[in-house]
Amino acid sequence: QVQLVESGGGLVQAGGSLRLSCATSGRTFSSYAMGWFRQAPRKEREFVAAISWSGGSTFYAQSVKGRFTISRDNAKNTVYLQMNSLKPEDTAVYYCATGGFRLATMTERDYDYWGQGTQVTVSS
Repeated sequence: QVQLVESGGGLVQAGGSLRLSCATSGRTFSSYAMGWFRQAPRKEREFVAAISWSGGSTFYAQSVKGRFTISRDNAKNTVYLQMNSLKPEDTAVYYCATGGFRLATMTERDYDYWGQGTQVTVSS
């Protein structure tokens, strides 16, 4: 059974930083791409970032490009999201996800497995 567990969320002031982690189990982590999504109150879930199985390619939503960095450590079965220069509009529940593909994708319906989410709150 594939499990994804996010951690690292919290409350931070605007301009601050957080690093989210997503630990996975139940499959060969290094064989599959990973993604991060987020859902703000009263909004639909949206793509944030994705990384290929090897870490060789990454994609970002325009709203976070230059501020967020996705990375992975295949030895630790963990994917990270480093978030810098945080803004109040980054406030959301952040989810990591994976599916049966190696190349990074921004398409939510491609992802089969999801974590429970971690809350990120950015105060102004």
